[in-house]
Amino acid sequence: MFRFIKLNKIYITIIGLVLLQACKGNREPIEVTPDDYYNTVNQVTEIMIHDIFSPPVASRIYVYPNIAAYEIMSQGNQTYKSLVGQIKDLTPIPKANETNINLKISALVAHMELSKTLVFSEDKMMQYRDSIYGVWNRVNQDEFKVSKAYGIKVANYLKTWMDADNYAQTRTMHKYNIDTEDPSRWQPTPPAYMDGIEPHWMKIRTLVLDSAAQFKPVPPPKFSLEKDSQFHNELMEVYNVSEAITKKGDTSEEIEIAQFWDCNPYVSVTRGHLMFATKKITPGAHWIGITKIACNNENLNFDDVVYTFTKTSIGIFEAFISCWDEKYRSNLIRPETLINQHIDEKWKPILQTPPFPEYTSGHSVVSGAASTILTSIFGDDYSFDDDTEIPFGLPIRSFKSFNHAADEAAISRLYGGIHYKAAIDEGVKQGREVGKLVVNKLSMKQE
Repeated sequence: MFRFIKLNKIYITIIGLVLLQACKGNREPIEVTPDDYYNTVNQVTEIMIHDIFSPPVASRIYVYPNIAAYEIMSQGNQTYKSLVGQIKDLTPIPKANETNINLKISALVAHMELSKTLVFSEDKMMQYRDSIYGVWNRVNQDEFKVSKAYGIKVANYLKTWMDADNYAQTRTMHKYNIDTEDPSRWQPTPPAYMDGIEPHWMKIRTLVLDSAAQFKPVPPPKFSLEKDSQFHNELMEVYNVSEAITKKGDTSEEIEIAQFWDCNPYVSVTRGHLMFATKKITPGAHWIGITKIACNNENLNFDDVVYTFTKTSIGIFEAFISCWDEKYRSNLIRPETLINQHIDEKWKPILQTPPFPEYTSGHSVVSGAASTILTSIFGDDYSFDDDTEIPFGLPIRSFKSFNHAADEAAISRLYGGIHYKAAIDEGVKQGREVGKLVVNKLSMKQE
């Protein structure tokens, strides 16, 4: 009898130790890595490709979730300072008062929750979110629960601020008015002849810029089809460069550059009576991809990754507002329209012309801004291999610096036949001014 009781006590002790160990295992801190952030941003990009967002709208989808993650992260890292008082109308987020909050979890929760509200395919974001939630919940239910609640609280708080940026109002404003009387004004281009995209984007609230027109570029060359006028010379340059590139064949360096930086989510393909869009990333998404490459190469920690993505996405967002302000001010006609009307009716650009006015070049402005910000973080001579376009069947391209990449992105628009040289040169200048403002005005790190 004594032996039976003794054995029962041993069994109970063993079971207790097993249960205690299981409980301890469920109390291990949840590890959140930079890869978790990369994967979340990648998921947002994939959904944006699927949903076909315009380049300006895509920049908005990137910036707000990154800001939410940054504001949460900066509470627990004395190296970083809140953006409150530095970007327009942002007020302090609710404080994290619970002792067992994992701010990295909360940052990703807020990122995913805001992202979900900004895309069309909410179900895809929810499936991704729920898969991560399941993992975290299994590791440490208590830590996950309190961290999730805080992330959602911050996301809801920032959504009110986000929703006041005039985006909703621009959804109900009138479409671009086509003026067929003025030969200099933009006209819809083949093959889809789409309406002008986001003609009211300059009305979106800026974050750092004083106004959309703060870095208003010089006007484009005066419209003229007179030979030897600056405008006519630039028009002929587009045509002659395109013809020379075409003669070299599809393997020419210029065609590779043009295709690598195409980043046009509106490319239409016609097969018989069927027209459909091929899905690609936007210019902003390409630079978000480059941001990931640099962060990954440097093995940055989670907080440093959030900082880098946030600062870069702010620059991209501001660049689109600045660029679109000029696009619909100058309303300049695209090369394709004039070449078909006056030079060669059968000519087609190497790239498909995107559906908005010509001046300034959007990719040039965005590349100028993003490259300036990334240079401020990683240095001027930062070489990298850009594999962003591999999913779209394009090979890796190597660059000596972010500015080198930006300059190539800009000139790709001439090779592609979709921009005059002035739009490229002035666009890069405009973008670099935006980037410098973000670098100089935002004090995000303690000195």
